[in-house]
Parts: sequence; C-alpha cells; structure tokens
Amino acid sequence: MLRLISHETGSCYQRCVGFDAMNSLYMTTHEIDKAHGTPYFKRFVDFLKMIQSENLMVVGGMTDPKGDRSKRPSEQSDPDVFTHVVEKREDGIVIRGAKSHMTGSVNSHEILIMPTQNMSKGDEAYAVSAAIPLTAKGITLIFGRQSNEERKLEEGIDAGNKEFGVVGGEALIVFEDVFVPWERVFMCGEIDFSGMLVERFATLHRQNYGGCKGGVSDIIIGATALAAQYQGTANASHIKDKLIEMIHLAETVYACSVACSAMGYQTQSGAFYPDPLLANCTKHYITRNIYEISRLAQDIAGGIMATLPFDQDLRSSEVGKYVKKFLVGVEGIPTETRMKILRLIENMTGGTCMVESMHGAGPPQSQRVMYQRLGNLPQKIKWAKTLAKIKDE
Repeated sequence: MLRLISHETGSCYQRCVGFDAMNSLYMTTHEIDKAHGTPYFKRFVDFLKMIQSENLMVVGGMTDPKGDRSKRPSEQSDPDVFTHVVEKREDGIVIRGAKSHMTGSVNSHEILIMPTQNMSKGDEAYAVSAAIPLTAKGITLIFGRQSNEERKLEEGIDAGNKEFGVVGGEALIVFEDVFVPWERVFMCGEIDFSGMLVERFATLHRQNYGGCKGGVSDIIIGATALAAQYQGTANASHIKDKLIEMIHLAETVYACSVACSAMGYQTQSGAFYPDPLLANCTKHYITRNIYEISRLAQDIAGGIMATLPFDQDLRSSEVGKYVKKFLVGVEGIPTETRMKILRLIENMTGGTCMVESMHGAGPPQSQRVMYQRLGNLPQKIKWAKTLAKIKDE
C-alpha cells in the first residue's frame, strides 16, 4: 500500500507514523492490562473505532526534544524537554512538554503521544501515552522550514513537485498544561512497558520504509530515465548500468519490508508484529540506498539540474528565446519539458527529503544498537564452536 501511494505523491504522505502508533498501542495496551488490570485496551479500541468511522488522520508523537541526552528525563534541569504528566485529576491528566519533528502534524486531526524511550524508576511521569486533538487548548504547532519552500508559492516549473513536495508537514508541537480525559489515556506511569512500546513503534515504523521509499525511488528512477531520453544519453551503456543499479537498490529495500513482514508473528492482542531484526535492516538499508539512488539520479541528470534558469527566464520576452534555444536536448522535446523533469529530480533528491530518509524512524546508530541486541551473537559463537569442535572450558 505504501509503495503504491508513493507513486501518486512522489513524496512523504504523512500517514505511516500514525499507523505505527496505533498498531503499537493496540498490541501494548492489551499486555499492560493483562499485567496491571488497567482499562487501556478497551479505551484504545474505542478511540480506534472513532478514528476509522470518522476517517481522521493521526500523527504519531514519539520524539521528545530530550535536552541533555546524557541525563534521564527525571534528571533534566528543565523537566519540559520530555513530555510528562504534571497533574492527575479525577477526570483526567494534565501534560506539559513538546514533541519534535512530528511528521504530518500540521495536516492531522489527532496526535497519539508515546514515551520517547525506555523509562526507569523515577521517570513514571514521563511514561505517558494519550490521544489528543491538535485543536486542544494549550497546544502550539511550530512549522518546520523546508528546502526551497518559497518555490511552493510560485507558479510554473520552479515549484517542482508542487502538490506534494513538502516533505512531511513537520512541526514542533508544544503542550502547555493540556488536559486529557481518562478515556483518551492509554499509559500513565507503567514504566515496565515503556521500552516495549518504544521498540514496537520503532520496529513497525522501520518496517514501512522499504514500502514508501521503494515507491519514491520508482519515481526517481522513472524521472532519471526520462531525463536521459530527453538529453540523448539513454542508450549509453553506463547510463543503462546506473539505472539498473538504481532498480536493484529500490527492490532491495522493498524486499526487506516484505521479508520482515512475512517473518512476523501474532501478538497476544491478535495484531501481527514484524520481525524486529529484519525491520531494522530495512531502515538501515534506506539510510544508505536512498542516498545512492539519488546520487546516481544526479549523476545521470547532469549539472544542469542545479543551474537551470528561472521559470520566468524561460517565459521572458527578452531572454526566453535563448533559454529555449540553448537548453534544448533531443530534437522534438521542448526545453520546457526537459526543465520540468529536471526540477522534479532536483526536488526529490535534495535537501530535507534526504535528511528525513536518514533520521526518520531513527538514525542509523539506533538500528545498529538493535542489531547488537537482536543479533544473538552468543548463539552464533556457539554454532561456530560446534563446527570447529571446540569445547567450553
């Protein structure tokens, strides 16, 4: 589904974070209730039914600003750098803090906040999960800047992928004493399940990347092949080889998503969970392969992609004739057509979208940490000893 949607947008379409938050909370609230006798699972199912019936968009609220990363949430000089509960009332809770880099937040109806990391004793106030309308009193959304954002306000070729080109509507979401009724609270102090929720969300979100980035890569590959056709280089052997490599890289990341899904298993709630190790492999490949796909696209497109004149120059009565004359490629293809595809490649392979591919769902180091945890190195050593006929001392 994610790959197919990417074919329609050519950019982030901002839904997957909310999907992953809902899936991870569905699984985890079921197990919290079993361990602590809490009513979270039913509350969450009621919320989920409402979201589905009203067709609302949900942003997953995972990442906190974190402040001094050498200190735990309860050790921070400013407690608000981690979202936390400041008051428990008979009818609900009051939260304060912020969520950073929230993809799709400016376009969403609700936010599902979750703890940003595994919490320890003393961090109970920070182990909170809840659903909050983004119009609630006390919420401020501060929109993040995008690459070439002023172009989106322009008409013509320079806007690039104008309809969908904003990477993900990211924002810093500030909570100033926001009240949340109990029926919308799905975790409140259960530090023993905070790590499980974080890991499940991360695994589900990393599973997704081979889908959406595989689809975005399909568009980049098609645009690059078209640019080669327009400039008369499509039949060159090195161009064909680079396009083949781009296809290989795109299918590799998609295969990782399919693999971690196929190797998943059913949780106690009945919902299915992808294989965590393979899901982390999916995202780790994205942090490398999407850059290589983009590098090859820019290689094939040529330096003209970065030095194209303004769209206004193309249409200028004074210099437009020169732009059309000297920037034309293959005979029969208008200069404007060539400029359109070059702007699309520029829009899809540079700036903020590359940073999102690196850091969305966690930077590469977070996946490497999971490799160490899930890679079962002691068992691999045991297998090697068995084959080498080495006995433990």
